[in-house]
Amino acid sequence: MALELGDVRAEDSFDIDAVHQWLLKNSNAPSDKPKVHQFGSGASNLTYLLTYQDCELILRRPPVGTKAASAHDMKREFFIQQALHPQYPLTPEVVALCQDPSVIGSDFYVMKKIDGTIFRRDLPKGLSLNIDQVSLIGNLVIDGLVALHHVESETLSQLSKGPGYVQRQVDGWSRRYRKALTPDVLDGETLMKWLDENQPEDVASCVIHGDWRLDNMVFNLDATPKLVGVLDWEMATIGDPLMDLGSAMAYWIDATDSGPISDLRRQPSHLPGMPTRKEFIERYLERSEWNCDDFTFYEVFGLFRLTVICQQIWARYVAGQTTNPAFAGFGDAVNLLITRAMGLI
Repeated sequence: MALELGDVRAEDSFDIDAVHQWLLKNSNAPSDKPKVHQFGSGASNLTYLLTYQDCELILRRPPVGTKAASAHDMKREFFIQQALHPQYPLTPEVVALCQDPSVIGSDFYVMKKIDGTIFRRDLPKGLSLNIDQVSLIGNLVIDGLVALHHVESETLSQLSKGPGYVQRQVDGWSRRYRKALTPDVLDGETLMKWLDENQPEDVASCVIHGDWRLDNMVFNLDATPKLVGVLDWEMATIGDPLMDLGSAMAYWIDATDSGPISDLRRQPSHLPGMPTRKEFIERYLERSEWNCDDFTFYEVFGLFRLTVICQQIWARYVAGQTTNPAFAGFGDAVNLLITRAMGLI
């Protein structure tokens, strides 16, 4: 699996014995004590690999430090995957949820590991894919999103807040940005005003992922590429499908993108054979039941939403609440993303 796996960072460590004893009492985890390593990628919840003699499990927990009130909810993330797995088997199979802070100081949950390849910024060393394979992988990413948006919405009905999803998102992400603002980044007021004044009505209400990226997907590459898993359901909810698509496009860097924007790429969406953003949107709209004559609002919103996510992490980094070197350039990324969104406007 193409993952940045290493020793557990000191600031992210936890009591392995306590977790092991809790799992023995609350799940069918193996009796041997696991070896624990930490996945270095990812900028939100912390993820660890528990390696036993005969199997591997994944542990997820919130980061240390100040967190957005609605984020990092382990119970919610656990419930979403538990509810979705029977209808959308690409969702991981969860094992156990711990809400006892005496174990490691925070909630956490454990799920079964999905075997396969996860793509990060570039292909794993030694892996070669031809243009047809790359094209298939790109189409699987699009079709997987279409399929998710057509899962019976009653599956997660308790997460629905009714009509007005677009309005809530614009208001909520604007509020989060203002709360996380640091003096070294653009204030974004013109961008937030434009989003407020140009928002469309909800086109539908369905299950959405909220973080649909190649590096949240697991592929089996033994023969014909196959999508076998979708990870990181922290932001999943009931909402507008085109808002979900717009959020996904914020991460999709084309081969023709140049300069600082290309430096933001964290998935191999630039490879020959991958769909461009335009082709991604066209295939999605063609295979879904929704129409959209002008995608500008959704693309701008996606960029702003990514801006806020980066700024929340940057604020934690500036405050010394995390020392992860991967976050050292997030302030520059915030300014770059706002500038790009303003360019689209």
